[in-house]
Amino acid sequence: MHNPAYTIRPIAHIRSDLRERFGIPRQAGLAPDLTARIVFEEAFRKKEAVKGMDVFSHLWLIWGFSKTGIDMSEDPVRWSPLVTPPRLGGKIRAGVFATRSPYRPNSLGLSCVRLLDIDLACEEAPVLTVGGADLLDGTPIYDIKPYVPYADCHPEASGGFAVSEAKSIQVIFPEHLLERIPPEKRSAVLQILQQDPRGSYEKQPGYVYGLHFADFDIRFTVEDNVLTVFEILPYTDPGSFIRVK
Repeated sequence: MHNPAYTIRPIAHIRSDLRERFGIPRQAGLAPDLTARIVFEEAFRKKEAVKGMDVFSHLWLIWGFSKTGIDMSEDPVRWSPLVTPPRLGGKIRAGVFATRSPYRPNSLGLSCVRLLDIDLACEEAPVLTVGGADLLDGTPIYDIKPYVPYADCHPEASGGFAVSEAKSIQVIFPEHLLERIPPEKRSAVLQILQQDPRGSYEKQPGYVYGLHFADFDIRFTVEDNVLTVFEILPYTDPGSFIRVK
């Protein structure tokens, strides 16, 4: 029997260097050196709950799109059966259930991440450290399941319009600016920039972009498929990721 009042609640939240939607990798694993921590809510903060997890290399995260600006649960009429995936240039529409669009009836996402560490000694233990997560800082996690290779991997699967791998662009990041980024975070920020953070609707010449990564506002331009970082500022102004040059 369907229960329209059925609800789920977060068991944990992500702590990540990705503080705004701009720059988030379009899929998990595209920036493999990008690490994040999964901190459980107090009610689920039980070391017994992760017993045996250390024998798995990867995990499935079921999470919520928390920054879409639309609460489908409160206004289900606003959901649309058709969306415009960036993979199709943002001009061709496809069925929402044939895409990974965040604008879905239940606003749930699914990501496969690498399990790097299980901290059982810290104050908030257990805390999981994962790699390659495409999740905004503060994203609610609704469930965690182990990735099982024989069941979850299907090399023969058809990828539809998402069959082609993500393309990368050349990144010029001057050494004196890169040195301002902590050493353990440099490879991750380079991987993010190489994926071209700009959306399909934002690729216009003459723009200066700002990527909010950790506590930095990384300013860059893109010309002829070459991304050049020219300035790093302390991050102070949420929401100003783009401005006219």
